[in-house]
Amino acid sequence: MTDHRPPNVTVIGDLVEDVVVWTAGPTRRGTDNPAAVHRARGGSGATVAIAAVTAGAAARFIGRVGDDATGRALEADLARAGVDVRLQRGGRTGCVVVLVDVDGERTMFPDRAAAAELAAVDVVDLAGTDVVHLPLYGFLGSAAAPHLRAAVATVRAAGGRVTLDLAASSAVEQLGRATVAALLHELAPAVVFANVEEAAAADLAAIDPPPGGCFVIKAGARPATLVHHGGRRQVVAPPPIAGVRDTTGAGDVFAGTFIAHWVSGAPPDVACAAGHRAAAATLGTAGAPSGAANRGGPP
Repeated sequence: MTDHRPPNVTVIGDLVEDVVVWTAGPTRRGTDNPAAVHRARGGSGATVAIAAVTAGAAARFIGRVGDDATGRALEADLARAGVDVRLQRGGRTGCVVVLVDVDGERTMFPDRAAAAELAAVDVVDLAGTDVVHLPLYGFLGSAAAPHLRAAVATVRAAGGRVTLDLAASSAVEQLGRATVAALLHELAPAVVFANVEEAAAADLAAIDPPPGGCFVIKAGARPATLVHHGGRRQVVAPPPIAGVRDTTGAGDVFAGTFIAHWVSGAPPDVACAAGHRAAAATLGTAGAPSGAANRGGPP
C-alpha cells in the first residue's frame, strides 16, 4: 500500500517566551520610552515547526523548557498549532526580549535558559523523520552539541536528511568561521539557510554545497540566491512588500515553509518562492506567527 502520510519534519531547537517591544521612535537612554509590549510564543525551532505544519508537513518539535507554568503554556500553544511536541523539562524556561524599531528591524536579547541545556534525545522521538532541522543556536554551548550530533547520526542511519539554519551572524561569530566550516563538513546538510550577513560571517562563498544540496542566501526584500553544488546559482525574487512592521520570525517561517515544500518533492526554487510568500505574510504582526492562519499544503 502506498504511504500517503505527509512528510515528517523534526525540528530540534528552542521554545521560549518572546517579549516583543514595539518602540515608538529612537530609543532615548536613561529615561522612559513609549512602546507597545506583546508577549508571544517564540524560539527559532518552534517557529520553523509551526511553519512546516502550516505548509502541510507533519512536524515534530524536540526541545527543553523549564518545569514551570511558562513552559507548560508554551507547550500547549505549540500543540494547538498542530505540532507533535516532545519536550524535556528542567530549570527555567527561556525568554527573549525583542526590540522592534519603527522600520520593523529587531534587536534581540536572548536568555535561552533551559533551551541551552538539551539532554540526550530519545531515539523514539526521531522515528520516521525524513528531515531533521537544526538552528545553529544549539551548537553554541557544550551541553546540547553532542546530543544534536547523535540525533543527526540516528536520522541519517534511517535514511533521513539534514537542514541547518545559521540563525544569526553573532552565533556564527561566537563559534568562529573555522568551527562553522567544520560543522558544515561534518553534518553535510542538504540545505543551509542564511541571510547575507550570516553567509558572509561563515564565508559560505568559499564552501561548495554537497552534491544535491544548496545554500539558500536570503536578502530581506531583495531576491534570494540559491547556490548549488558546483557553483550553479538561481535567483528567486520575493513578492512585493508594501510595508514592514516586525521581521521577528520571518526567516524561520521561510525555512519551515521551504522545508515542507522541498521534502514533498518541490525543487528548491519553487520551495524558495513558497517560503518568500509565507514570510511576507508575517511582517505586519508582533513576534513569531501562531500558525493559526493560512494553513494549507504545498501546491
